[in-house]
Amino acid sequence: MANYVTHRRVIIDLLAKAIERDASGRYVREDVIHELIVPMRVTSDDLAFCRQSLWLLDERLAFHDFLASDKPITTMPITESACGKEPDIASLRTFDNPHLVSDKATGPAASLTVVEIKRPMRGGFKPGQSEEHDPILQALDYLRRLREDAKAKNGRPIPNADKIPGFVYVVADLADHLRGCCELHHLKITADRMGYFGYHPSAYYNAYIQVISFDGLVAAATERNRAFFDRLGLPIS
Repeated sequence: MANYVTHRRVIIDLLAKAIERDASGRYVREDVIHELIVPMRVTSDDLAFCRQSLWLLDERLAFHDFLASDKPITTMPITESACGKEPDIASLRTFDNPHLVSDKATGPAASLTVVEIKRPMRGGFKPGQSEEHDPILQALDYLRRLREDAKAKNGRPIPNADKIPGFVYVVADLADHLRGCCELHHLKITADRMGYFGYHPSAYYNAYIQVISFDGLVAAATERNRAFFDRLGLPIS
């Protein structure tokens, strides 16, 4: 346990360093951040549990039936979608209790998660204009496509698949144009003002949305683990 907690401290420190500007005044590409959270171009079938750091976003994300990182949707066994687009991170989690989806269902209930990561200090977002320029819209579109004929990893159908609850995370610095995207999608700013959250109620998306700045990501991960760091005498930078 001590080794695992120390590993978490190292990951947080690496993330905090990665989002800084380097000596040439540049910021790292998004794939550097992506690799810290989950290695790219793998699925959960290839990935040892200890190699993912989804706890940086939310401890609950570590528990899933299937996860794909930077893989085409059409290759994922959890959907029949023919879409070739590649979400940064996508996962399916199924539950024993079917009532989450329908009180008349007779199979596994489920939820889908999509994570979209952008380069630190990236600008140029254009609220609502296109998936290419609006990362929230981009992540919601990935979620919609994953729902197309969604199924459990073992190939069994999921009841009312088109109504599977979705969770969207966008990790990016809150440049003015990204704030505009958040406001367009009616998201609320968090108390620490380092992120936004909300819910898209339409049946088309049916998704909980969280936009997290890189500073907010580092701060929240540090606070969640502070008691463990203090116990081991690991300094908080």
